[in-house]
Amino acid sequence: MEMVILKRAVISLVSVLVLYISWSWRVNSHESFHQCLLNNSPPSHPIFQAIHTPQNSSYSSVLQSYIRNLRFNTSSTPKPVLIVAAMHESHVQAAIICAKKHNLQMKIRSGGHDYEGLSYVSNVPFFILDMFNLRSIDVDIESETAWVQAGAILGEVFYRIAEKSKTHGFPAGVCPTVGVGGHFSAGGYGNMMRKYGLSVDNIVDAKLVDVNGRILDRNSMGEDLFWAIRGGGASFGVVLAYKINLVPVPETVTVFKVEKTLEQDATDAVDKWQHVAHKLDDGLFIRLVLDVVNSSTRTGERTVRATFIALFLGGSERLLSITDKGFPELGLTRSDCTELSWIDSVVYWGSFPAGTPASVLLDRTPLTLSSLKRKSDYVTEPIPREGLEGLWKKMIELERPYMNFNPYGGKMHEIPATASPFPHRDGNLWKIQYVTNWNEEGVDAANYYIDLTRQLYDYLTPFVSKNPRQSFLAYRDLDLGTNNHKFETGYSEGRAYGINYFLENFDRLVEIKTKVDPDNFFRNEQSIPVLPPLHDVE
Repeated sequence: MEMVILKRAVISLVSVLVLYISWSWRVNSHESFHQCLLNNSPPSHPIFQAIHTPQNSSYSSVLQSYIRNLRFNTSSTPKPVLIVAAMHESHVQAAIICAKKHNLQMKIRSGGHDYEGLSYVSNVPFFILDMFNLRSIDVDIESETAWVQAGAILGEVFYRIAEKSKTHGFPAGVCPTVGVGGHFSAGGYGNMMRKYGLSVDNIVDAKLVDVNGRILDRNSMGEDLFWAIRGGGASFGVVLAYKINLVPVPETVTVFKVEKTLEQDATDAVDKWQHVAHKLDDGLFIRLVLDVVNSSTRTGERTVRATFIALFLGGSERLLSITDKGFPELGLTRSDCTELSWIDSVVYWGSFPAGTPASVLLDRTPLTLSSLKRKSDYVTEPIPREGLEGLWKKMIELERPYMNFNPYGGKMHEIPATASPFPHRDGNLWKIQYVTNWNEEGVDAANYYIDLTRQLYDYLTPFVSKNPRQSFLAYRDLDLGTNNHKFETGYSEGRAYGINYFLENFDRLVEIKTKVDPDNFFRNEQSIPVLPPLHDVE
């Protein structure tokens, strides 16, 4: 009996000792990483002010200030060992060099809008390279270009362009607090894509820090790597800045919002929308939002509401002639239309109250924050009317999830699928975004609302793209698979989600990744994998 007790005591002591050694090693390793950052910082741009550790009073506020999904802002959410809020390009170089030396995972955060929190959460020891201080925007109207640092937000980009010109803009997202780095790395779509394509279709140069700490531009990085960083995700390096081509916009544009419930013939309007939205004038973008609301005609019952929200690059008179001829079921009238400047249309699409000045686009704090889940799909054929009727029943049953339908056509059908890593071009009529937000806390609530989103996604399976079922990288969705990045399984795990995001472009991305980052330093749970050793590319 005494021998058994002694053995148990020895085992307990050994366990405690192992835990202590492990903890002590991690502490020393992290301290060494911190010291490495200081040692690799040039005296002209010291890095110490950019480093935020858990011992700093600034740590929590810096960490939480760019968490846009409250699902990943809990006491149990894994936290970084430190945050490097880079203030100079040399800080980015030091972060890469030291993270490689100390085998510490780096998460790159621009605006914090990654729907699955992959820019600031990990299940292994990690630190965050935060880009929000690198936000300069240099607009040159004479050349119709701008250099934009990756830490800028879209609202700042739009505002700085409009400061210089009333007749220039840029095709990018409608949420002004989204960070440039993340948005561009996934393609960057917005309400001018039918006229001008994606953000990445209008990027002509970039500055990137590679895995060896070198700063490269388009010429020195080569066309393969330049191709990969325009829509292939953050798997190839840290982009410091992009050079973009500005696009012409008229001095007056028109916006409108028209709502119809099922009792107001929404089914007819939605059915016609899916047949014509991708064929109408390239300057007209009509987003369709489908959600569940209280019925105004049947007390106590719920119904589906279809909201048509649009941007037209022109005046209301011409817009009405287009919709009267091509989309009369919408019932658009002059009173539904608002003429304004392009920059004010950005404010309108940002859901700010009427009369809000454009300077609101410089505010980095979102209007609201909640826990959320997103998924995506692409539609290649109109949904049959009976399919729509079934969809209404399913939505009313689930209640909370809603959907955004974003039309393609125009320039999106003209640009080849291989022009950038973003492959969802000709053949797609529109993209679906599944949206579920909630404010309840806890794992049970999260699981409940995530399941609702999945049910709606599953219901639409017969009506969306197949083999593979396409997904949009910016609408990050870990349901598609994750990667542990082991040599034996990394490629196959990466292919599981990579094909959905990139289709036939996936293999080229893997080849480029294997060439420029063979040890897979730039990685996350859904990054581009490297080829196994037996399949190395030359």
